[in-house]
Amino acid sequence: MIRKKIDASNTLIRTKEFPCILSSHSGYRALLGIGGNIGDVVRRFEHLFYYLQRSSLLRIIETAPIVKNPPFGYTEQGDFYNSLLLIETFLSPKALLRYVLRVEKVFGRKRLFKDGPRTLDIDIIFYENVKMETKDLTLPHPGWKERASVLIPLSMMKGYNNNG
Repeated sequence: MIRKKIDASNTLIRTKEFPCILSSHSGYRALLGIGGNIGDVVRRFEHLFYYLQRSSLLRIIETAPIVKNPPFGYTEQGDFYNSLLLIETFLSPKALLRYVLRVEKVFGRKRLFKDGPRTLDIDIIFYENVKMETKDLTLPHPGWKERASVLIPLSMMKGYNNNG
């Protein structure tokens, strides 16, 4: 450790780790799909953005424009707002799933029935080039290629290329 007095009140301290410049790559890249159709969804997306920015578990790299589109599956409900978030994280795919499910609950998500109305839905669309199929998680997200809620915002993102 090296200490250097700057002035009467301040001392500069250098250690092996401080200061340190880390590589710009800070984890695995994942693409999250976000959606909702209950309440002020656009405002909720903005709150989600700031909530995730404060998280130590991921870093937002890029966001896509928000798309308003009709529901699928259960169609007797209001239109959805959808967007995408490109993130970096050190969480494994399953740990990331557990985290986003907790975030959904923080934002008032209640799972009433499949494809039903919701305050916030967060899906992992891609996680690096991982392909997996378990009871709780399938990657890439099934059906992403047929969903305008993914394809439209994805076409407007600069930082993500996926050949699907």
